[in-house]
Amino acid sequence: MVKNRNTRLLFSWVLIVFILIQPLQSTVTNAATGDGSWSSPYSVSQAISNQNSSTKTVQGYVVGQPTSTTTVLKSNFPNDYALALAESATETNTAKMIYVQIPTSFRSSYGLKSNSSLMGKSLKITGTMSAYFSHPGLKDGTAFTVQEGGTVNPGPTPNPPSNSYYDAAYGKTGEALKTALHNIIDDHTEISYSNVWTALRETDEDPNNPNNVILLYTGRSQSKLTNGGNANDWNREHVWAKSHGGFGTSMGAGTDLHHLRPTDASVNSSRSNLDFDNGGNEHSEARGNYYDSDSWEPRDSVKGDVARMLFYMAVRYEGDSGELDLELNNRVNNGSAPYHGKLSVLLQWHKEDPVDQFERTRNEIIYTDYQHNRNPFIDHPEWASAIWE
Repeated sequence: MVKNRNTRLLFSWVLIVFILIQPLQSTVTNAATGDGSWSSPYSVSQAISNQNSSTKTVQGYVVGQPTSTTTVLKSNFPNDYALALAESATETNTAKMIYVQIPTSFRSSYGLKSNSSLMGKSLKITGTMSAYFSHPGLKDGTAFTVQEGGTVNPGPTPNPPSNSYYDAAYGKTGEALKTALHNIIDDHTEISYSNVWTALRETDEDPNNPNNVILLYTGRSQSKLTNGGNANDWNREHVWAKSHGGFGTSMGAGTDLHHLRPTDASVNSSRSNLDFDNGGNEHSEARGNYYDSDSWEPRDSVKGDVARMLFYMAVRYEGDSGELDLELNNRVNNGSAPYHGKLSVLLQWHKEDPVDQFERTRNEIIYTDYQHNRNPFIDHPEWASAIWE
């Protein structure tokens, strides 16, 4: 009798333990079912187990800032360079965390020194599965979004390219990287010059006023419908001057949205086909812009934008398929030659004015709605120095 009672008691305890561990097992199983795509991201444990330099999307909770292999700060963050993700917002074991390197273009929105309120929030991040601080990591991020608990300047939810978009470029430098990026962005959908008007109304929309566009050089917010050729209208500025190679407004380089921006018509006329460099006299209408007989210096907040547009053009148009070979050089007065300068200054501007949300949003719209290619130097700012320095 005692034996039967003990047997029943043992069976009851086994049943209780089985019931208790079932939810835990289910949670672990569910956390490990992602394929690393944007719609089905890896869990943190999957990311830790797949450090193979592939490009994947990972989702987890922000638990602090890593500063060494075994140290993750929970407060008093020293900078915006990194964060750590875990499967629980209360995780303290660094072995169960993945360390995320935050690229320059995302630091203002996702760095913990500037955004300590991100602690405990769930983030979805796309990047390269590669060690950081000699610890399982996620590097070279191309997309960051907050998944719950509010947002921190994230802009619209991105519609990122497939995880394989830049695969052919990873690990390369110099001419090999330039060639790989050209092959990735080369075959884009071309639009007519008349359709550029419509596209710019979307790509350069004022985020604070959907009826307006932001003009590149003046920064003025102006009605989308005031386009034309009059002095205070806005028109279509070719940032890579169309006479530098003589491509005009033909489909291809002449209508490529990645370097076409709305500008005040009279200011556009002043810029003309000048190369870019520092110095000159301040423009009376476009304050903060300077120019002389051979160069134009844009206002500080778009210097990097200008540089990245020219980097794109020099990679996209490489002389194949009957197109021009556009190249950057360290000169001004390039005239009608298919060159644009001044490269050393553009690289400086690129560093001083990092990628902002306006550029990222613009890049997404061009990719999704119009040309179906991207500006790699917005997604990966580090590639400019890898090619030209």
